[in-house]
Amino acid sequence: MDRQREKAILEAILFTMGESVEVGRLAAVIEKEEGYTRELLTELKEEYDKRECGITLMELEGSFQMCTKAEMYEYLIKIAKTPRKYVLTDTLLETLSIVAYKQPVTRAEIEKIRGVSCDHAVNRLIEFGLIMEVGRMDAPGRPLLFGTTEEFLRSFGVKSLEELPKLSSVQMEEFKIQAEQEASVQLDI
Repeated sequence: MDRQREKAILEAILFTMGESVEVGRLAAVIEKEEGYTRELLTELKEEYDKRECGITLMELEGSFQMCTKAEMYEYLIKIAKTPRKYVLTDTLLETLSIVAYKQPVTRAEIEKIRGVSCDHAVNRLIEFGLIMEVGRMDAPGRPLLFGTTEEFLRSFGVKSLEELPKLSSVQMEEFKIQAEQEASVQLDI
């Protein structure tokens, strides 16, 4: 099988699946090694990016997905009329940040860091598909553990959690002070 045919097969799979597919699974289909398959996928992505077309490939933690280029969004709005769009309030962003940096994390751990109840924020983030239940803690009551999803990576344009910015101890202290101030303001109400 020639290289162009292998890329066509990968393209067809990614188009049909509509979600990310692990490189290992793609390699198994074309009966090649993962490194070679990754090369093909990278070439395919470069071909899309060079052409004036509306799609591209995105890599997400060892998986690839066929996606619409960001600059096409305004045209998608016209056809979709009501695109799925969610607003991330400061509270949701703070909660999402805690999950992203501390995962897997329980509601109680999130509340301890934020100093306030997080039930609504966690439920909204699950509804938006940005976090999900990833298991249960081996502790009394077996509380749920939460972690981020591939949708989180897509939404924030990162391939993996390792690409998230590193937080310094000064930033962590500032966040703690802000959370304490927020908690005291909510207690005053």
